[in-house]
Amino acid sequence: MAKRIRPLLNHFKKYIFRGLLAIIPPVLSIFVIHLLYVGIDRRVTGVIERFLNVSMPGLGIILVVLILYLLGLIASKHTGRKLFSLLEYLVRKIPIINTTYQVGKQLSTTLSLPERQVFKRAVLVEYLKPGMWTVGFVTGTVVDRSQNNETILKVYIPTPPIPTSGTMVLVRQSQTRDPGWTIEEAMKVVISGGIIGPDYIA
Repeated sequence: MAKRIRPLLNHFKKYIFRGLLAIIPPVLSIFVIHLLYVGIDRRVTGVIERFLNVSMPGLGIILVVLILYLLGLIASKHTGRKLFSLLEYLVRKIPIINTTYQVGKQLSTTLSLPERQVFKRAVLVEYLKPGMWTVGFVTGTVVDRSQNNETILKVYIPTPPIPTSGTMVLVRQSQTRDPGWTIEEAMKVVISGGIIGPDYIA
């Protein structure tokens, strides 16, 4: 009897776990939306109702979106970049806040890498020993004049789970493999340590 029940329990455990993994993203999204609504929208709406006697649900979230948009515009300009550089300089003088700021900056830099198009494409490169492959990103090319002007790839190999640290290698095209992944898919593999990403190699 126990032998029959065990496979059934394993079956339930496996798919309950998969169900949990499937529901985490939407639940987190709902949680963030709820925080925005409770923490921002209600407060802003309350202030407006108190002073203007007008009820405008959702106005707080709209204001947050507009503020983020304006910050994005400012940060893209030369003056804005100087302002944020000054802010970073001041934050570095405060020990605990500096640590938190640096973690946030690394995450922000990582997420912005695909947008900056610093990576041309994702490749697999033999690393450490033959037959062991790692994810790399082509950042450009150089010409090897000693080898009949052969084109050599400049490949950045990130360190999981923080892709902003890593190493750069020069390899021949023949020493790389095209996994058939987009830059975003390869980045997910790196950041998650292989937990998230394509389940195939082209």
